[in-house]
Amino acid sequence: MARKRVAILISGRGSNMVALIDAAKDAAYPAEIALVISNEPAAEGLQRAEAAGIRTAVVDHRKFGKDREAFERALQHELQARQIELVCLAGFMRLLTSWFVRQWEGRLLNIHPALLPAFKGLDTHSRALASGATEHGATVHFVVPEMDSGPIIAQAAVPVRAGDTEAALAARVLEVEHRIYPEALRSVAEGRVQIAEGRCLIDGQAVVIDRR
Repeated sequence: MARKRVAILISGRGSNMVALIDAAKDAAYPAEIALVISNEPAAEGLQRAEAAGIRTAVVDHRKFGKDREAFERALQHELQARQIELVCLAGFMRLLTSWFVRQWEGRLLNIHPALLPAFKGLDTHSRALASGATEHGATVHFVVPEMDSGPIIAQAAVPVRAGDTEAALAARVLEVEHRIYPEALRSVAEGRVQIAEGRCLIDGQAVVIDRR
């Protein structure tokens, strides 16, 4: 079976991007990273992708002013030009319009540093600590027009420890992000994920939180 052609959208250093690139170095992995796009021309992740031999592109959102759809049509042009089949968001700091999300329904993945539906949005680690939560984690989900609300493909939990700082908790969560994102992309690229009544089934089974 041909490997799925994947694009990764980034805005910064691209640590989850690197995890996906590393996974795809295995010829048996069902996806290849064919393109990395950043909306930030100075994003560190662009250099990291180029060093790995990945084609990169910049679509600077500032050039489009407040016309979000025009920016996204420029993104779409780059994706179509490279025959992209799946898109992974990895620290991409732009809210996407319903128009773009519809183009990629069931093919657009995101990773969020929390156990959704808890702590949607930003500052998840500080909010988890402030809430007194005993566990925190990361979620890979399909993107839908409503932020951080799409069907969940994979989740992994980490304990919140006594005396945890935001940085310590973030580092623990990042470790599981780097594990579950490549696993989730593998499941999608292999065609093992179905969406039924707004929920993902993998090989016909409901998604459960990984507490390894």
